[in-house]
Amino acid sequence: MAMDVIDYRIVGDDMQLVEVELDPGESAIGEAGSMLYMEAGIDMDTVFGDGSAQEGGLLGKLFGAGKRLITGESLFTTVYRNSASGKRKLAFAAPYTGKILPMPLDQLGGTLICQKDAFLCAAKGVSLGIHFQRKLGVGFFGGEGFIMQRLQGDGLAFVHAGGTVIERQLAPGETLRVDTGCVVAHTADVSFDIQYVGKIKTALFGGEGLFLAQLQGPGRVWIQSLPFSRLASRIFAAAPQRGGAREEGSVLGGLGAGLLGGSLLGGLGGDGDSGD
Repeated sequence: MAMDVIDYRIVGDDMQLVEVELDPGESAIGEAGSMLYMEAGIDMDTVFGDGSAQEGGLLGKLFGAGKRLITGESLFTTVYRNSASGKRKLAFAAPYTGKILPMPLDQLGGTLICQKDAFLCAAKGVSLGIHFQRKLGVGFFGGEGFIMQRLQGDGLAFVHAGGTVIERQLAPGETLRVDTGCVVAHTADVSFDIQYVGKIKTALFGGEGLFLAQLQGPGRVWIQSLPFSRLASRIFAAAPQRGGAREEGSVLGGLGAGLLGGSLLGGLGGDGDSGD
């Protein structure tokens, strides 16, 4: 299927959006709930799967939807088509703080492997599939790195990553070890494996987990500084677990508030006694 060629611009710094410009008849696909705004003349349709297998009959639609379900995404994808006589714009917003990365698949060998919640939007015709890491160790200990998304085609796709993103070009045989949740994407020629940290003390008290992702070149790798799972765990840890407010910067926290409340009640009680 021929890919639509789309123009774009990325707006913002830490909370970015990507604005896509469609020529008449061009289409883009977007992750459910990612659209921010669109101009008049753009038609929106929700389809099974990724929108790239619509001519494959019911079986092709069900297969495309099933692939997305396995990766934890919605069964449906939204297709945006410019039905106007001139150019029209629409925008997709990032779900949390980080960066939006444009990925020209024709310059990446036609395939990009990315974490399962990284896809944001793409030109119509880009196929969204699943990628299982083949090695047994990754399956047992890889966590977020075991089931990933495969983006295929020769069009432009956009993925989102948390925090700051760096890109590394790995030479043949060059190895890079990364926290498993920090791998955003890599090209298909990169080898992905899981490695034990090597020391019991480091595994128990280092705070980095028991295993690291081992990436071996040749190929390109994108790494994020703040994966959403890490952000969510920090927010959960900082939130009050049993109601009430946590006092920032206070060692006593809720205990201090309780003591303060008790003294106030005691003072009020003393005033009442003295008036009798």
